[in-house]
Amino acid sequence: MNIYVANLSYKIQSEDLKEIFQEYGTVESAKVITDHETGKSRGFAFVEMPNDAEGEEAINQLNNAELDGKTLAVNVAKPKAPSANRGGGGGGFNRGGFNKGGGGYNKGGGGGDRGGRSSGSRY
Repeated sequence: MNIYVANLSYKIQSEDLKEIFQEYGTVESAKVITDHETGKSRGFAFVEMPNDAEGEEAINQLNNAELDGKTLAVNVAKPKAPSANRGGGGGGFNRGGFNKGGGGYNKGGGGGDRGGRSSGSRY
């Protein structure tokens, strides 16, 4: 069972979380999510418990519990929904509109090696 833990103190580390959840059963993994650039906690985590009954007990006991001055929100993690912002869009070729300026990739419209026709040749 994958468990989502929110409203964590920024001081809580993955090992701390693992110890807390181990009171309710076997913990396969505990991961506090950190910011990619700063490495600081983002205030939430995921805990994986292989036994669903133990996971449910942990959720029941720890949801709304206080930890390091903050009230935890503990729930079954939902699968990540596809984001509307993430589209396959062709690697950025179309930024700003494909035919603006009348020249495909070369917005000036002249010849060149990427998209615009070279002068003189039809193909």
